[in-house]
Amino acid sequence: MFLYLIVVAGLASLGLCATYGSIKDVPKLEWDFIIVGGGTAGSVLANRLTENPKFKVLVIEAGPTNENATASIIPGLGLTQLAMTRYDWNFTTVPQKGLNNRVVTLQRGHILGGTSSVNGMVYSRGASSDYDRFANVTGDPGWGWDALQQYIKKNEKFENPPDNHDIKGEFDPAVHSFTGKVPVTLPGFLNPAVDSATIQASKELGGDFAFNLDMNSGKPLGLAWEQNTAGHDGTRSSAATSYLDSQTRSRNNLHIVTDTRISRLLKTPGTKGLTIRTVEIPSPDSSDPVILTASKEVILSGGTIGTPHILLHSGIGDENDLKTLNVPTVLHNPSVGRNFSDHTVFVITFGIAPGSIDLGPWVNLLTDSALQANALDIWNKNRTGPYVQYTPTDHIAWTRLSKDSPTLAIGDPSSGPNAGHIELIFGANSGVYAAIMLFVAPASRGSVTIGSNNPFEDPLIDPAFYTAEFDLPAAREGVQKALNFSKAPVWQNVITGFVGPLANATTDAEVDDVIRNGSECGLHPVGTAAMSPKDASWGVVDPDLLVKHVSGLRIVDASIMPFIPSGHTQVPVYLIAERAADMIKNTWQ
Repeated sequence: MFLYLIVVAGLASLGLCATYGSIKDVPKLEWDFIIVGGGTAGSVLANRLTENPKFKVLVIEAGPTNENATASIIPGLGLTQLAMTRYDWNFTTVPQKGLNNRVVTLQRGHILGGTSSVNGMVYSRGASSDYDRFANVTGDPGWGWDALQQYIKKNEKFENPPDNHDIKGEFDPAVHSFTGKVPVTLPGFLNPAVDSATIQASKELGGDFAFNLDMNSGKPLGLAWEQNTAGHDGTRSSAATSYLDSQTRSRNNLHIVTDTRISRLLKTPGTKGLTIRTVEIPSPDSSDPVILTASKEVILSGGTIGTPHILLHSGIGDENDLKTLNVPTVLHNPSVGRNFSDHTVFVITFGIAPGSIDLGPWVNLLTDSALQANALDIWNKNRTGPYVQYTPTDHIAWTRLSKDSPTLAIGDPSSGPNAGHIELIFGANSGVYAAIMLFVAPASRGSVTIGSNNPFEDPLIDPAFYTAEFDLPAAREGVQKALNFSKAPVWQNVITGFVGPLANATTDAEVDDVIRNGSECGLHPVGTAAMSPKDASWGVVDPDLLVKHVSGLRIVDASIMPFIPSGHTQVPVYLIAERAADMIKNTWQ
């Protein structure tokens, strides 16, 4: 065994054996940092920390490697084909009162690269005021929009779309980076007739739908061309492909173990105060767990679900709840697992009069298996065709409730007048025109809790959708905005009205019921380990992302956001991780 470890360590030092499928194969080295979670944030940290050759870093990822999941690199397939597989945590919520007591799924990436390897790939930064609110609430100006621009430059690599169409007038190059890690592009397989009509509707309506050259300028309101985390080569840009590329994985100071879950964090023996730099991992071939300790920090990057789940089973949480479950309390902090916030998604469909507009030959791609096989064949041959993007949607409108809306009298949970309440993603498929509505300014707050002291039992996830007074009437106004868009002159004799349950809903109560029955998780959960000012009595981490009242433990993932952004959460997580990497380097260099 001793000789085996010498061989393994020797190969690792040559950069030939840095990824392992079992904890028993990991060499016994002295780790400076142990990163728990190789998802979106964890992948960034692994890359940036090992830029310093003196840092030895171990990444522990619960899921399998991304290298064997072909669908994860095909933009058109990842979100759907990998759902409810080994590449998904397969989470479900508790029954949701606001959704007529339905249980809904909450897809999370159980794979290297995390949810960035399986998501819908929309590249959306949100509003500048989202980040400025982070800065104001935490008292740290470094979380503000202007301060984070340096990390946008480090993260984004804007590229021409796969079809090489002229993108002048579809984005503003002044607000983008062309030198970062993650390839980003515009739609690379267009539907000319539908795209033209959508832009024409924007011109005719103005107001909520006035054309916005670039939704990622910090001022997203209006209708803009969608941007996605895919590259010119027609493949998905995930944290794994961008930050854990072959060159990075060959570094002799980076080691990654997949298919490995930790059971809990432990107090580190021989240290003063509450120091937590130790992780416990069940041994695959022994009753004794594997215990690993970092000399500098353990960095928890388990995500909005995984991070509080691990903290609670480690005895960090509300002591009354932990006592009930026979989990010894290590640190009483009632904020752990609270403040859960997610967007909801609700698909609005409109009928299209037959022959009124050219929908193109791929209109039934989502339902026609022959077209799907053809699209896959095209993608395999030259990385082009309809599968270079997730859905046939090319435009997004970000809108706010009307200034005279009675709903706003309840209170505005958004971050400011440039932040949207409603997101509408437009496109045509299967003979209908669709507006995918995300309610992006929820006031509702839920929780992630545990139901037993078994660390491998799924957590109890309660998003508490539509439980705040503001949320449901705001979502109803979002449906009205989609209807307003469908009535633009360009759609006359093209769009025939609602299709599905909304067609028969004539009262507010009936529309509300349809929304309750049709809404799903927006897959943007945040907030369960929120950052707060250093001296605050609430929150889980300080603005430097170190866990309050603990030494040696830092959290870097979406759970630290105190508020949900008015945009998709992928970009904010990248920026959080990039800044956190600099914080950690500055602490230990």
